[in-house]
Amino acid sequence: MENDSTLNFIEKRGDYEIYSAPAAGFTNGHSASANAEYSENSSVVFDDSGIIQPRTFTQGGKSYKYIPFGADDMLPYHIIEKVGENMVMAQNKLFNALTCYGQGVRFYDIATEKKTRDREIRDFYFRNQLNRFFIEQVLDMKYFFFTVTVVVLDNEGCHIVQVRHKESCFCRFEKADDNGRINHVFYANWKNTVQDGDVEIIELLDEIDPWGDLRVRMGLDPDPATGECRRAARGDAFGRATRTRKFAILTRFPTPGYQYYPIPFYVATFKDSWYDIYELIGKGKRAKIRNSAPPRFQVEVHKDYWRQICEEDGITDPDKIKARIKQEKQNINDFIGGNENIGKTWISGFYIDPASGKEVHMVHIVDVEQGRKEGGDWADDVQEASNSLCYGDNVHPNLVGATPGKSAMNNSGSDKRELFLLKQAAETAFHDVLLEPFRVMLYYNGWQEKYDVDVPFIVLTTLDENKEKKEVKPDPDANGNNSNED
Repeated sequence: MENDSTLNFIEKRGDYEIYSAPAAGFTNGHSASANAEYSENSSVVFDDSGIIQPRTFTQGGKSYKYIPFGADDMLPYHIIEKVGENMVMAQNKLFNALTCYGQGVRFYDIATEKKTRDREIRDFYFRNQLNRFFIEQVLDMKYFFFTVTVVVLDNEGCHIVQVRHKESCFCRFEKADDNGRINHVFYANWKNTVQDGDVEIIELLDEIDPWGDLRVRMGLDPDPATGECRRAARGDAFGRATRTRKFAILTRFPTPGYQYYPIPFYVATFKDSWYDIYELIGKGKRAKIRNSAPPRFQVEVHKDYWRQICEEDGITDPDKIKARIKQEKQNINDFIGGNENIGKTWISGFYIDPASGKEVHMVHIVDVEQGRKEGGDWADDVQEASNSLCYGDNVHPNLVGATPGKSAMNNSGSDKRELFLLKQAAETAFHDVLLEPFRVMLYYNGWQEKYDVDVPFIVLTTLDENKEKKEVKPDPDANGNNSNED
């Protein structure tokens, strides 16, 4: 890094001129930008006090009404941006996703309670990359508390052959009909102006009973409205089985008062100012380092030093003498502050004063910061803000390293194992919600009699068990086919 600072003259003490040298890399502050930098308020991102009106777009000559995601329809993008700007929240979201993912989705044999070896299911799993599909679903669930799954049927409509994840930030829900039912999901990049043909319109299955709704639409089960199965070919518009082969399944984690888009619980972090507090601490420390750093070195230069270097260079012209002295000052400053000079040695002359018998140095460099330790101010505030952000994300600080170094909160390994186990146990409710699309696949493809699906936990063990982790297997007799330890 180029050192563009210079030695600053302080005073003259006897035969010495005293200069100060700042540390390299510091720049002058710009007070004009201070208000802009410190006046942000993250709580306005989730200002839901107003009434959100449906919006309209036209595609294929038909108009559709949808509910905006936030007052400006940009809320999911704001969430991603805000989380990405805060390293604690970003890592909390990743940690929550990883713990919820566990060991991934597993199709298991109900009779043996072991992972299935059925060729058809294994091919289905591999061809649809269900491990990647599940982590995509988990990430959206942790960010937005809802996911959208698209299932594609074969031409005959007898089997689900493809499963795809739709990013929640690009999904919008159609305005509910008179029966309170949302009939379509609209998928597009809503950051841009939506043109005709930009929106993917997907029929949405019933949120409570997507499997039953799909069977009714395909004419496999009686329609509750008529008591009869819809005909496969001819018939009136109401009684005809659909020819659509692509449907959306909406999975929402319950939150109080939501009608369309759930409001994640971690939103409180933005509304109660802890997000802003953490951000202000970082900006404050950066401003202090940039603008308030004291001189690092004091340079004492003997009055004869300047004459000596000019004589050695054979310079007698007054203007050239001034230029040579200025250049030497810059050389001294570059030596002190330049990164490329770390570890190098400065060699200068000295003599013994006959009167006092003391050494008289031509150049004496003093580290005025020696013995002082800075950077600890606000350390407690940083820890408090980090812990508050972790609390808002339901993550114990010990599990993500929010309190590094020596701290009373750095628990033992046994405590950490228990915390990790508790964290994974708390993901059970999310697993139950996230596995619903997988069970629709099982039931519609006729696999439900022999197979089920679960998410095995990762359980860390003690060293005396001679292994780092073990798998928690499902117990069909416990909590509706939830996992149970060996």
